Amino acid sequence: MTVGIVVVSHSSKIAEGAVELAAQMAPDVGLVAAGGTDDDRIGTSLEKVLAAVEQSLVDSGGDGVVVLTDLGSAVMTAESAMEFASNPDAVRLADAPLVEGLVAAAVAAQGGAGVEDVRKAAEAAGSASSPEAAKRTDLPDPYGQDDPDASGDFELINPMGMHARPAAKIAGGLSGLDAEVTVNGVDGMSIMALMALAAGQGSSLHVEARGKDASKAVEYVGRLVKEGFGEL
Repeated sequence: MTVGIVVVSHSSKIAEGAVELAAQMAPDVGLVAAGGTDDDRIGTSLEKVLAAVEQSLVDSGGDGVVVLTDLGSAVMTAESAMEFASNPDAVRLADAPLVEGLVAAAVAAQGGAGVEDVRKAAEAAGSASSPEAAKRTDLPDPYGQDDPDASGDFELINPMGMHARPAAKIAGGLSGLDAEVTVNGVDGMSIMALMALAAGQGSSLHVEARGKDASKAVEYVGRLVKEGFGEL
């Protein structure tokens, strides 16, 4: 079993489309769409969201459920559904952008992460909304040093290079490690920043990591790259 994920949107088409996208990167994760009202209008339905949460709780086999939402009132609906859920302690609401957060959460769940780490993966995905934000140099180094604890250079061998799936795998896996990681100068846990690198086949990724799991982080990225992100 893996952690289940519920997508709450004001539009059934948005919820279903987001689930379809994430399923391409996390085929073993139970993803449930809960979009629109009961009569398929724009809006949210407590009954529909609660049913999705309950289904996901069953499908996850006790591993827990993470809920992602789009707009403000969807958050309130999700919170209400969590209160009425049969096991509210097993449900987490992620404060994350719907699509980017969903992809990161799904990849983390696919990798076997627990419910809290899946929630953190979703929220970390929204910590930097652009390469410019990820490259900020005015932020203090949390580890009090300039030189990385570990680093590595890896050549992309997969045909499509750094597109959505590889970016999600990198960001999702790094979210569970105790390290600050940059890839070619951008935040390694930002899917959008990684995609914006536009690194094609043959490009080199320079990875730097600081923190307790720095070596693990660099090795993780290196392994993904050398395996072609499973696309060869």
